[in-house]
Amino acid sequence: MLNRPHVRNAIALGMAIGVFGVAFGVLAVQAGLSPWQAQAMSLLVFTGGSQFAAIGVIDAGGTAAAAVGAALLLAVRNGVYGAALAARFGKRLRPRLIATQLVIDESTAMSAARDDDETAIEAFWAAGLSVFVFWNLCTAAGAWGGQIIGDPESLGLDAALPAGFVAMMLPLARSRRGLAAAFCGGGIALVAIPLVPPGLPVILAGLGVIPVLLLGDRLDAAEEPQP
Repeated sequence: MLNRPHVRNAIALGMAIGVFGVAFGVLAVQAGLSPWQAQAMSLLVFTGGSQFAAIGVIDAGGTAAAAVGAALLLAVRNGVYGAALAARFGKRLRPRLIATQLVIDESTAMSAARDDDETAIEAFWAAGLSVFVFWNLCTAAGAWGGQIIGDPESLGLDAALPAGFVAMMLPLARSRRGLAAAFCGGGIALVAIPLVPPGLPVILAGLGVIPVLLLGDRLDAAEEPQP
């Protein structure tokens, strides 16, 4: 049984994330998807960053393969989240299978903030289910009501994608490793934009982590306070 604080916090979180769901629905249809395709993506993929990346590539004229590649690149972190959460769910197969669809940034963060397994699992389910419901309802509102909403740019919805990525990057930019990876990835993308088809610069930007992996110890040493 989910306790009231978890439910209350989860509903507030789901409503906040739902705003981006509306933006996704509108932008997905504008990029050429049908409302049903946009809705299916939210139901089956249910990873906001990956969904925005995919429609961004499609809208820029990229291929389906490039769109899938960009989406998978961002979805890798969900696999890491799942591995970290697996121990808390025990060995029961059914709840673990259901939980895989709800492993996102928000449910993982809500769970990680709890010390004991029981409250961590409760927080996970509350956050995951709330975001899933609001994200899909708001995707439907944006996809089917996009004509009523009008031009996404007039409402600033076209800024949802870059704003979302900036928000995701800010916590990582607090460390030297994060800053180095961001600058390397950004540099690779800028060089690649005029040279490769749309969508590939985003994928190639992932190579920015390689210098960080090679120079990680030096970056950590430089970040440590000197005595």
